[in-house]
Amino acid sequence: MQTPPDLFDHELLAQRRARADNFGVEGEFLHREIVDQVSERLEEVNKTFTDLAIIGPKAGLWVDMLGGEAVQDLETLDLQESSLDLVINGLALHWANDPVGQLVQMRRALKPDGLMITAMFGGQTLNELRTSLAEAETEIEGGLSPRIAPMGEIRDLGGLIQRAGLALPVADSVSLTVTYETPLHLMRDLRAMGETNVMHARRKTPMRRETLMRAMDIYTEHFAEPDGRIPATFEIVFLTGWAPSETQQKPLRPGSAKSRLADALKVPELKAGDKAEN
Repeated sequence: MQTPPDLFDHELLAQRRARADNFGVEGEFLHREIVDQVSERLEEVNKTFTDLAIIGPKAGLWVDMLGGEAVQDLETLDLQESSLDLVINGLALHWANDPVGQLVQMRRALKPDGLMITAMFGGQTLNELRTSLAEAETEIEGGLSPRIAPMGEIRDLGGLIQRAGLALPVADSVSLTVTYETPLHLMRDLRAMGETNVMHARRKTPMRRETLMRAMDIYTEHFAEPDGRIPATFEIVFLTGWAPSETQQKPLRPGSAKSRLADALKVPELKAGDKAEN
């Protein structure tokens, strides 16, 4: 079995999250918004959930709003096999070195026909900041270094659900735009959320002040709104899948339809060699 790449320094991630705790509620606004969206999704499911676990850095906040048990997002999740009918991963999977492995662990923790919902940052997240830092570093220092963690595109992320053995997979996304007085205010919020760079491949020395100031200027020049505030995009990708069960709906086998499409549309059925009329 191929070993997943070791992209992220989880020891450093834990330190950054501990620092973020000092900011209190400042780093919680995105979590609260996403919990509301997950709650709306659950209301649309015609099913009552009694055994719930929530995984993530702010799992306690999610539990306060949704109920259930908080679980830390370690490489090996503290979940009992076939013990849950709902497991939620709240803004943690984008930091996993082995996201498929994490999804497999969640699927194994579900009872048959149990539901998994994951909310994570997608590829359009912080595209304005990413662009500005790259342009400034190229201009000032003549090269690029990893400044913002890579985040998956929705098509690729959707494929993870099937690879993990979950049934009825669905991937969708919402784009949230937050505006700030300056790019530095955005960076402060990222520290408050514990969402700063912890890639092993990151440059270990601090960013040069000249590069940082140029990046801030580029951000404002390219992206500022008419009132002077700067926007920051957060793309939230939701992955939904179910633990396989014999009671679930399954796609029909090819050729098993009991009625013809032509009959439903009330048009003549074309046979080989016929030409359709315009």
